[in-house]
Amino acid sequence: MTPSLATPYGTAQDALLIIDMQRDFMPGGALPVSDGDRLIPHINQLTKLGFRAVIATQDWHPAGHCSFTQQGGPWPIHCLAGSHGAAFVDGLNHNPITHIIRKGTALGADSNSAFYDDTGTSTGLTALLKGLGVSRVFLCGVALDVCVLASARHAVQDGFTTTILQHASAGINITPEFFAKAKREQIHISNP
Repeated sequence: MTPSLATPYGTAQDALLIIDMQRDFMPGGALPVSDGDRLIPHINQLTKLGFRAVIATQDWHPAGHCSFTQQGGPWPIHCLAGSHGAAFVDGLNHNPITHIIRKGTALGADSNSAFYDDTGTSTGLTALLKGLGVSRVFLCGVALDVCVLASARHAVQDGFTTTILQHASAGINITPEFFAKAKREQIHISNP
């Protein structure tokens, strides 16, 4: 059965993954996702639902990171470790967050996924979730078609029932085919 908002979630076997809700990814930031800030009330509401774990990710790059255009990467400088831009967006309720996963911390490897960097090195998220007895993950945040999707793919790969919460996610270039492809990859989509 495909989990939906009609299917109870926020149980002891469920984790909410809040992907990259950071200042640099909001309107006015270094690498903005349009309407990223509109997600804040939806995500804050989700954190109240009794998930076993509420895990937030942060891009957390060292200076000179391989993803930056100055080093030949595709992105402008963003989310420098410890910077104002790397901080969680204003208005996001931090209190329910039980764990933080920082990604993109190695100088020579990017990490779109919350689970693994581009070299396949684990962030430790899979072990954390399994240690907590989590079997279902629900993802939200930005960017839907980059880091949220990469994280969802790895969640499926690692055996978790995986749902993207569309109403609490925003992307860069979302097409109807995006959702069809995600479903073919065993990623469930929920949109109340």
